[in-house]
Amino acid sequence: MTARELALNTLYKIEVGEGYSNITLDKELNNSDLSKLDKALASEIVYGVLTWKITLDEIIKRYSSIRLKKISPWIINILRMGIYQIAFLDKIPESAAVNESVKLAKKYGHEASSKFTNAILRKITKDEYDKLKAYVKTKPYTDEEEISIITSHPVWMVSKLLKDFDKDFVIELLNSNNITPDISIRVNTLRTSKEELKKLFDLKEIEYKDGKLPHSLKLKRMVPFDEQLFVVQDEAAQLACLTLDPKEGEIVLDACSSPGGKTTYLSTIMNNKGEVDAWDIHEHRVELVKKLAQKMGISIVKAEVNDATMYYPSLNEKYDKILLDVPCSGIGVIRKKPDIKWTRKEEDLEEVRRIQYKILDTCKKYLKKGGTLVYSTCTVFKDENEYQINEFIKNNKEFKLEKEIKLFPNVDDTDGFYIAKLVKN
Repeated sequence: MTARELALNTLYKIEVGEGYSNITLDKELNNSDLSKLDKALASEIVYGVLTWKITLDEIIKRYSSIRLKKISPWIINILRMGIYQIAFLDKIPESAAVNESVKLAKKYGHEASSKFTNAILRKITKDEYDKLKAYVKTKPYTDEEEISIITSHPVWMVSKLLKDFDKDFVIELLNSNNITPDISIRVNTLRTSKEELKKLFDLKEIEYKDGKLPHSLKLKRMVPFDEQLFVVQDEAAQLACLTLDPKEGEIVLDACSSPGGKTTYLSTIMNNKGEVDAWDIHEHRVELVKKLAQKMGISIVKAEVNDATMYYPSLNEKYDKILLDVPCSGIGVIRKKPDIKWTRKEEDLEEVRRIQYKILDTCKKYLKKGGTLVYSTCTVFKDENEYQINEFIKNNKEFKLEKEIKLFPNVDDTDGFYIAKLVKN
């Protein structure tokens, strides 16, 4: 199997709902005998097509006499792949992109499919994206539709953002979603120091740069390394833990803890002294937290299955500090998980908001008087962030908003993130 065929199979499985992009791609790559270079090409094509799907489809519409809904999922993905290689990748010769796509169309379609694929891809040029932007300007599109086509985000998402932010900022934000970020890592200071890890990276000729936070570094690409020394964690997530600022000996709750990045950082900040209770509603996700804590040499984590929306009277005013990194729409992590664009639906948000508020309203009871609670999300939608906190403060006069942090990929080079620090008077 070639790199392009593996990419096609992965995209097909994601499209028909067989799995998330990262899990599906990893599975396909692990089961293949492709070279390192070919695996990199397959990954680039998969994430590129997922990132630019709306834009690629608009280009197909310009040249196809057949409506998109009438084209088979195999052929539409072959066309997307071909156009992405020609218009968005510099190092792929146009002839290779066309010829390999035609071969795939013959294998996964029929003779007519391959001729159709060939006819469209022969018309595609390196400046196709610029041509599309110019073309869109000549049509009577609304702002939402135009931004959707050019940045490849669903119209509902664009429309929702335009209610919260001005047009230029929204375009800048959505464009930044389409750029693959550096990999942020957090040093495990229970095992090593930032300076020692940097020396080790220098020794192994691993390219890195300093992050903005005390324990963060940034890598251009992931490296095979001992997870005991560091963990992959975005600076925004790190900042949520630093904002909670747990102390040695305190009793802390991480009520939505899986896969354990924040739980282990809280424990590390506490120098592995005190207690960190880590909850999730699924047993297999609780196991992820336990395994990560064990790998990192942490002994104060007590991970168990609990539902943060359920009230447990025995825990009333038990905790000095509480972290609520609540379930959310995930819009802030699109640059790492582009399929969020296509899996999230606007109609799901009301239920997400209900759960968020329920968690906040339930877990407030577990906080000691004078304690600190941090509410965080990886979304930039205000109705999951500021509006939730405003509503909570209005209904709970004993809580005071001490700090509010809003992070954006286009401004802060982090995930889109919201952090609210609340203190119980």
